[in-house]
Amino acid sequence: MKKLITEDYVISAYKRGERSLQICKNCVVTPLAWDRIKRLGITVATEEQSTTQAPVLQNFNLKVIIGGDHTSYDCRRMIIDFLKLKGIVVEDTGSFSNEACDYPDFAKSVALAVQKMEFGFGILVDATGIPSAITANKFKGIRAATCYNEFSARSAREHNNANILVLGAKTLGDETIKSIIDTWLATGFGGERHQRRLDKISKIEELNFRG
Repeated sequence: MKKLITEDYVISAYKRGERSLQICKNCVVTPLAWDRIKRLGITVATEEQSTTQAPVLQNFNLKVIIGGDHTSYDCRRMIIDFLKLKGIVVEDTGSFSNEACDYPDFAKSVALAVQKMEFGFGILVDATGIPSAITANKFKGIRAATCYNEFSARSAREHNNANILVLGAKTLGDETIKSIIDTWLATGFGGERHQRRLDKISKIEELNFRG
């Protein structure tokens, strides 16, 4: 009997923190499911592939949305170039100059896109990485994490299943930012006890987002 892999199945797996899917010989994957797999940057492994080794993240399938205020302009140019060299598709929501503007506008755009699962994850940049995280975390289902080194990036992904990386353009150097992004990309969600804790956060969200 053939197993049907639908878009809803893919979305549910992604919400559980799964970044790879095992596709059996008898599986039928719908076109919408394939589109969602590519959009979220999920790795696909078939039965013919070895199951003894974890699949490597397929960066060429990954789509990322990035945004930030005027303080982020030069830093975002560097980040976008860095991601594109890895084969990652990047959508930039601005700002598009160094002229003063308001960080909530860009945090909102990125958070809404990630909330709708249109991208694998989001990146926000401002001067310190703090105000954009505060704004993005006002949106249900968003887990924006301000990261300042590899350890915080690994913890944000592995323990908290964070879906928006927030960086400070005036507090971090280019190479530190690159190492944070590399760690973020290489780290999956740990699940288990961490999922239990996220479930509690979801219950708090349900309570506070009523009406």
